Amino acid sequence: MANHPRTVVTTSPPGCSTSAFFMLPPPPSPSDGELLRSLHRLARDLSAVAETPAPFLRAALASISRRSKLLAAAFDDLAMCAAAGDLPRSASLCLREVLLVLQRFKAVAADCAARSRMRLLLQSDEIEEEVRELHQDLATLLDLLPVVELGLAEDEIEREIVPERERLEEILEEVGINDPASCSEEMESLEREIGDRASERWTAAMIALVGLLRYAKCVLFSATPRPSGAKPDDTPEVDDEDDGEPPAPPLDFRCPISLDIMRDPVVVASGQTYDRESIGRWFESGKSTCPKTGQVLANLELVPNKALKNLVAKWCRENGVAVEGAGGEAGKSEPVQAVAANKAAQEAARMTASFLVKKLSAVSFAPAADAANRVVHEIRLLSKSGSDCRAFVGEAGAVPLLVPLLYSDDAGLQLNAVTALLNLSILEANKKRIMHADGAVEAVVHIMSSGATWRAKENAAAAVLSLASVHTYRRRLGRNPSIVEKLVHLVRTGPTSTKKDALATLLVLAGERENIGKLVDAGVAQVALSAISEEETAAAVLAALAKRGGAEAIVSIDGAVARLVAEMRRGTEWARENATAALVLLCRRLGSPAVTQVMAVPGVEWAIWELMGTGTERARRKAASLGRICRRWAAASAADNERGNGCPAASVVPPAMMAS
Repeated sequence: MANHPRTVVTTSPPGCSTSAFFMLPPPPSPSDGELLRSLHRLARDLSAVAETPAPFLRAALASISRRSKLLAAAFDDLAMCAAAGDLPRSASLCLREVLLVLQRFKAVAADCAARSRMRLLLQSDEIEEEVRELHQDLATLLDLLPVVELGLAEDEIEREIVPERERLEEILEEVGINDPASCSEEMESLEREIGDRASERWTAAMIALVGLLRYAKCVLFSATPRPSGAKPDDTPEVDDEDDGEPPAPPLDFRCPISLDIMRDPVVVASGQTYDRESIGRWFESGKSTCPKTGQVLANLELVPNKALKNLVAKWCRENGVAVEGAGGEAGKSEPVQAVAANKAAQEAARMTASFLVKKLSAVSFAPAADAANRVVHEIRLLSKSGSDCRAFVGEAGAVPLLVPLLYSDDAGLQLNAVTALLNLSILEANKKRIMHADGAVEAVVHIMSSGATWRAKENAAAAVLSLASVHTYRRRLGRNPSIVEKLVHLVRTGPTSTKKDALATLLVLAGERENIGKLVDAGVAQVALSAISEEETAAAVLAALAKRGGAEAIVSIDGAVARLVAEMRRGTEWARENATAALVLLCRRLGSPAVTQVMAVPGVEWAIWELMGTGTERARRKAASLGRICRRWAAASAADNERGNGCPAASVVPPAMMAS
């Protein structure tokens, strides 16, 4: 609160002179007990404040109501403390100032209720600014409140004490949290305030409370809404997210390494974008290549992708998704990351994971799938919320319990189980747990083949992609013919997002030379060519095959070279550079037969020339290499023709290519 003297304006009562008025004794100050009763009463009134008739002020007044509910519970506890004696003087003075702030809140709410909508619209900016200032004043006063002297429960959180069930239920009832919806809403509000750094002194406790609420949601309010029914398998659309759950982020917002939404996207020298944390770990492990393209990087500099970061932040706001650091400045995520290590929050998350896994163990063999579905849905959400939670769920033994559920006839349970495994697989330790769990890989293959929804099949393919990021697992997965066969089928028949995940998985598997034979035999080159105009990853798959032994299989496909040239001209930047890289590799591996096919495509010289001037740095290098190969072939052909009949071969080569 601002440290400036308050201006007090007084008027003398009627019939009383000013001098006589100032000789009157001041009104007696309320006792601490009366003060706390007034605070409790006022907070209760504000928590039940009527909704404003103006929708544009609803959020501002809702914030007053929500904070007042929490304060009412705190004042109730303080009243019991004060019954044993007076409050510390510093606390008493601070609470009297809090009373003034709450009275101003009440005046604002009453004023809004009395004004016309048009007037509120005219003054909405002023009202919102006033509410913000009052929240800041209140936060400052609460920071000054001597909580240790008052014996408040802050130290319980710091000592990792989670209240017993009865006490937890009592506390939540006091603040109006009595069902899963209100519990989820409170968690979202706390996460927003943490992200906004509303009160830094209380941030650690607020993070712990998020974990506590997640635990309470599972223990007290286990009636999780059942996911919506699945669409039939022959529906050509991806099954959308479950009711009440935010939609899956667009694939372009997911880091190719972690598969998580990118909190701090950065661009590497190859032009590809990754999450800063994931690519940082990649470089720290001693690698100096681009994970997506396999290209050796000229340098390891990371350039922030601010445009994508803003798009991610916008998507998160519109879909109610809390992502640490999304949309903020680079340094703003540091307090949140520090808070994430809060021991109480971790303990609450660990208890939640343990509780859910034990509950899943108890309901796994129940005849009705509904009970298991609710628990698996909560495990899915918990494993989505961060590395610590993924570790706790994995350590609690969730993986072997989830595997049999992939064979469930219940579409919702099947989707929740495979998505939970996908979320868990992002953590390195959980990759090992999944790969070593009996029948886990086979169960994921079953989903790719016979999943009830395209969404389940897509997430199964993404789980294989996540597991294949480990070198040894990539070989093992590539040796499994069923995996490659099912991925090829998904590329042939799946909707766009499923096709994209399947191609990305095939690209990773193609990073191992020993996998190439099985990939070629399964028809990967054919399906990649069939998808090349739709999915940019298809060109990268072809380049990977050509690099490690699949060049002959590609060239033998009718029209393959022509399609690669077409993609070099009309594809996305990444697709153009990969199509060109594939053509260079085909020419180098196979020589004249491949170059002859390239030169037979009408306009190829102009396509090369154009890419040399407008492509990415890598695309320009590859185009220059392809241009040199074509010139040498043209010169050799001309020499052969001269020796044969004395007439040079005609070749239309742009002057820029001739000079390069």
